[in-house]
Amino acid sequence: MSLNETASAERVHIAFFGMRNAGKSSLVNAVTNQEMSVVSDVKGTTTDPVKKSMELLPIGPVVIIDTPGLDDEGELGEKRVKRAREVLAKTDVAVLAVDAQRGLSDADRELIRELGDTKVPYITAYTKSDLPHDTGTLKDNEICVSIFDKQSVDALKNMIARLGRGTVNDKHIVADLLDKVDMAVLVIPVDAAAPKGRIILPQQQTLREILDSHCTAVCCQPQELSGTLKSLSKKPRIVITDSQAFEAVAADVPEGILLTSFSILFARYKGDLAELVKGAAQLSKLRDGDKVLISEGCTHHRQCGDIGTEKIPAWIAKFTGAKPEYSFTSGGGFGEDLSDYKLIIHCGGCMLNEKEMKRRITEAKKAGVPIVNYGVAIAHMHGILKRSLAPFPDIARLLP
Repeated sequence: MSLNETASAERVHIAFFGMRNAGKSSLVNAVTNQEMSVVSDVKGTTTDPVKKSMELLPIGPVVIIDTPGLDDEGELGEKRVKRAREVLAKTDVAVLAVDAQRGLSDADRELIRELGDTKVPYITAYTKSDLPHDTGTLKDNEICVSIFDKQSVDALKNMIARLGRGTVNDKHIVADLLDKVDMAVLVIPVDAAAPKGRIILPQQQTLREILDSHCTAVCCQPQELSGTLKSLSKKPRIVITDSQAFEAVAADVPEGILLTSFSILFARYKGDLAELVKGAAQLSKLRDGDKVLISEGCTHHRQCGDIGTEKIPAWIAKFTGAKPEYSFTSGGGFGEDLSDYKLIIHCGGCMLNEKEMKRRITEAKKAGVPIVNYGVAIAHMHGILKRSLAPFPDIARLLP
C-alpha cells in the first residue's frame, strides 16, 4: 500500500447482497461505473465475494463488495452462501438487490432480519425497474433503480453515501492525547519481518495523525532510543513502541514520559481496550494442555522469529512455565467454535475494519473465552501493562 492511499480497514465497507439473477452484479457495475463484476444471464456467475477499494463520490474512500447469490444451491452453493453471509461481519452499509418483478424472497427477508439484529444500515434496491413491476409504496430505505437510468443510480449512490457517512467514527489513534506542538517519539524496529522500503500500517497511520495534529514526530529504532531521548532539547509527551520492543523501550524511557504501544492504541481505536485488558489476567492462569488461539487479521508471509507463531508462545512459556496447545488463524479465519479455548490472543487488527474487530471480541465474549491482543499481552507478561495504560486512566483502573 502506498503512503497516499487510504487503508482498506479505514474505508467504509459497502456490500451488495441478493438472489441469483436479481441484477446485483449489474447494479454494482453501475454504481462503481466500471466492470467490477462479471455479468451473465446464467445464475450464480458471482461465485466468491469480489472486493474493490475505490473512491465513490459523494462518499469518498470505500470498499465495494459483490457477494454470491443468497439462493445458491448444492454443496458448493451452500459454501458460497456461507461466504456471502460472512461478509456481513465487516459490512458498514448493505445494499439488498431485489428483482422488482419478483419482489422479496424468503432469503431476502431472512437477510433483512439479520441486518436488523446486527444493526447494519441497509438499502433495499428494487432492480430492473425499467420493466413492468409493482413495488407499492416505498419505505425510506427503499428505492427503485434501473442500470439504464443514471438518475436512479445516482439517487442510490446518494442513499449509500448518507448511510455511509453515519458509520464513520470520530475516534482518534493518538491525537486526543496530544496538544499542539507536543512531541511524540515512535520506536519502529526494522528487522527481517519489516517490509522493505516502508513501515507497517499502524505506524503509518499513527505518524500521519500526529502530523495532522500539528505535533512533532521523531522516529528511531529501539537501539537508538536512549541516544535519541538524550539529544532532544524538549521532553516528548509520549513514546509509542512496537510491542516486540516493549521491554527494552520501557527500560530507556524515564517515568515522567508516557509510554504505550501501537497495538494498545489500535485496541482502543477499533476494538475494546477494556475487554482486552481484562483478558490479560487469563495469561497467568494458563496450564499445560490448555488450548490457546493466536489469531491475526492479515495474511503476511511468516518468517523466522514471527511474533505470532514463535515469540508470543516463547514469552508465554517463560511467563507461565506452562505448555499450552496453540492454534493459529490468519486473514478472514477466526474459528467457528471458540468454546474449547482458554484464551484468544489477537493481533492489533490494523488490517481489519472496526466492525470486524469488534465482532471478533464479541464472539469471544459470547463463547465465554477471555481475549487479549498482542500489545496488551506483551506488556502484561513484561510487567509494564500498568505503565503502558497510563495514557488511559479509566482503563488502568481495571487492573488489580
